Amino acid sequence: MHRFLLSAAHRSSGKTMVSIGLCAALRKRGLEVQPFKKGPDYIDPMWLSQAAGRPCYNLDPYLSDGDELRRAFLRRSRVAQACLVEGNMGLFDGISLDGSNSSAALAATLGLPVILVVDCRGMTRGIAPLIVGYQAFDPNIRIAGIILNRVGGQRHESKLRAVLEHYTRIPVIGAIPESPELAIHERHLGLVPSNEAGDAAERIACLERIISAHVDIDQLLAITGEAPAGQAIAPLSLATSQQRKPIPAGVRIGIARDAAFGFYYPDDLEALESAGAELVPFDTLRDVRLPAVDGLFIGGGFPEVMAAGLAANASLRADLGRAIEQGMPVYAECGGLMYLTRSITWHGETHAMVGAIPADTVMHRKAVGRGYVELEATADHPWLPAGSPPIRAHEFHYSSLENADPGLRYAWRMRRGHGIDGRRDGIVHHNVLGAYSHLRSVLGLDWPARFVASVRERKTRPAAACA
Repeated sequence: MHRFLLSAAHRSSGKTMVSIGLCAALRKRGLEVQPFKKGPDYIDPMWLSQAAGRPCYNLDPYLSDGDELRRAFLRRSRVAQACLVEGNMGLFDGISLDGSNSSAALAATLGLPVILVVDCRGMTRGIAPLIVGYQAFDPNIRIAGIILNRVGGQRHESKLRAVLEHYTRIPVIGAIPESPELAIHERHLGLVPSNEAGDAAERIACLERIISAHVDIDQLLAITGEAPAGQAIAPLSLATSQQRKPIPAGVRIGIARDAAFGFYYPDDLEALESAGAELVPFDTLRDVRLPAVDGLFIGGGFPEVMAAGLAANASLRADLGRAIEQGMPVYAECGGLMYLTRSITWHGETHAMVGAIPADTVMHRKAVGRGYVELEATADHPWLPAGSPPIRAHEFHYSSLENADPGLRYAWRMRRGHGIDGRRDGIVHHNVLGAYSHLRSVLGLDWPARFVASVRERKTRPAAACA
């Protein structure tokens, strides 16, 4: 078993490209690779999943405590030969002053050595105080190896290696030259998702070739194969693993999976199935009718980018609108919420959407809501009783709702974050709950089970009434 957390000195250092390339390189060697991503993120895990050939799971110290993080890591990693956890931002960055939700804290919680990616542009001897400072800042963290990124040439690499060899004992396990081939196109929410990138397989193969050529994979495996003295890695025992016991499927839930909607956490989907839901994918761009389902889950994505295609599929939009008017339960997050409004306006163009929610979506140049949120259920929440303990979630949207019906009801009060209007989130209309906030299936909020129960209750209500 080889396990490590890959992080960087600061964001935009290229760690995601390195992570993708490493997953592909390890997989090419015949290893079963399990990727993880620290924090809230959908796009990077989509690339990591494709590179590794298995779902990437998120580990979030802000939403889960240490025990839950360890159980989640244990449950997902027990059948893998190599586990890579990609950090977010810089190694010690986070929203808490004490660093309790940083990538470093996650490495300490899981007992993982750290591989540090350093953007070396414009740096030679200055790399020494940076690395020495990172070593000394938190003695609970072991930086086991360094990957030099965006190296300017052989002479630059030689100077960097000499400096690090002189001032530190941390091995340099790779030096990656500056190359346009290491880039994946970005836009307002980060990387273009792999479900949109038609050349995703080619891009991943290119990253694998570069990483295999410039990173010593044998050395990486050697230093991540076991914990050093005094730093124990949690044993791979199933005794502490808490797994849901699947129950017979009782409802069919349609899930939008296409180029417009792809932001789903795999453990949430697994939780929906464990709660008794059969997940039925449908394509909002190509399918002319909804599949035969009892409820719908429309996750996040980029409906603004695909707005013309969504608008052109008038048949599906009409079918979806009729289903909602007839009472079908729907849960829509962010992009899904936008799709259910009357229209989306972006770059001066307006396209008609489903129209089930009486409001219009308008895109902006800057983020409207970004980061973690804290939510409190109102009396109008369809799954949670008012007075339930506040929950944590996250949001990241460049849009806002305009011309909203003043009589709309809302499921959430915002204790932190923006939501729809800075005070509320989660429009409740018919049996629809549409919110900008993204929920996670973590301890204290088993939202998949609650949603499935609400769909099942709606499905069985007519039969019960007749009886």
